[in-house]
Amino acid sequence: MRRFQRPDPGDRRPRPRGPGRRACRDGCAVLCALGVVVTPVLASQPPASYAAPGRLARATSEVYRLTREEALVKERYARALPAARDRKREVRRLADRLSGLQFVSGVLREDAGAAARAQYRTGGFTARESLQVLDDPLELLSLQEDDTGRRERLARRLSETDDRSRALAAEARATASSWHALDQDVARMRTTLDTVGGRLTAARGRLDALAAAAVAGGRCEAADRDGLDADDAARPDGDPDRDGWTRPVLGYRLSAGYGGSGANWAGTHTGQDFAVPTGTPVRSVGPGTVVASGCGGAFGISMVIRHPGGWYSHYAHLATPFVAPGHRVRPGEWIGLSGTTGNSTGPHLHFEIRTTPEFGSAVDPVEWLRRRGVGL
Repeated sequence: MRRFQRPDPGDRRPRPRGPGRRACRDGCAVLCALGVVVTPVLASQPPASYAAPGRLARATSEVYRLTREEALVKERYARALPAARDRKREVRRLADRLSGLQFVSGVLREDAGAAARAQYRTGGFTARESLQVLDDPLELLSLQEDDTGRRERLARRLSETDDRSRALAAEARATASSWHALDQDVARMRTTLDTVGGRLTAARGRLDALAAAAVAGGRCEAADRDGLDADDAARPDGDPDRDGWTRPVLGYRLSAGYGGSGANWAGTHTGQDFAVPTGTPVRSVGPGTVVASGCGGAFGISMVIRHPGGWYSHYAHLATPFVAPGHRVRPGEWIGLSGTTGNSTGPHLHFEIRTTPEFGSAVDPVEWLRRRGVGL
């Protein structure tokens, strides 16, 4: 199996500018898309702290674990926040209803009081009725009964309104209590999310530094992915029942496209860049065999996979490789974690489709995937 893009130790010697200062290598990342700034370790040999056995594996597991933890907290936060807002709106709606009922209750009390005062003044008759000349005493009694019935209806309506007001007030208190509890949960989740985010940023920085040290030492051995606690939505070993093609990363932002030009490339851009944070699982786009791996140069940690039909896919700027040349991969199988090794301006995956395993034979990867039913 071929290995390519071996680092040239002569070009990687640091030029110290003072005690405790680290030299930057050409083309090092200046800004991470998510705000992570990393200073690569560029000594001819990695420091002992970075060369310790299992350090890279632990950093890989830590980044993946914290990435999952952050995703779970974000998911809970995304559900809790609108629920708290809905509960707050319900509290306001109940308060408006209660205010309306209290207004009606006040009107009814005033009306009942006016009726009682009128009865006292007229002996049970309204002013209009008392002016009428009625000879029949039974007719006078019927008028008095009508007025009494009106007061009784007012009393019933007032009692019903007061009952509804008490029930609504109890409901409003319970809703307000649950809203405050939800609001406190949201605040705690926000704090947890900030804490996990800070730890994840630091862990990604450590992984980037360890990856840079591995490249500097020319030792980019494949890590063990079996220790990663993957969720059911993504199998690290790919989908055994899938024969087709898939995306190299699941969540991403498409950045530099195929054929572009600029200060970052000597010629035109030979692939498609997927802006993803360090530690994002990178997947084989289809079935095939790893035929080459890289550990330095412009592409940093990278690999090439041969697919049926004579096509090759290339994955560059990785932080951690999971497979070595000769390994057969399934569609969607995790082949490494993204990073920012090599000539990179921030964490991303540089992805190419080639007609040969060598640089210079690339075709438009977006169009190539589209023809195979994969939209980006």
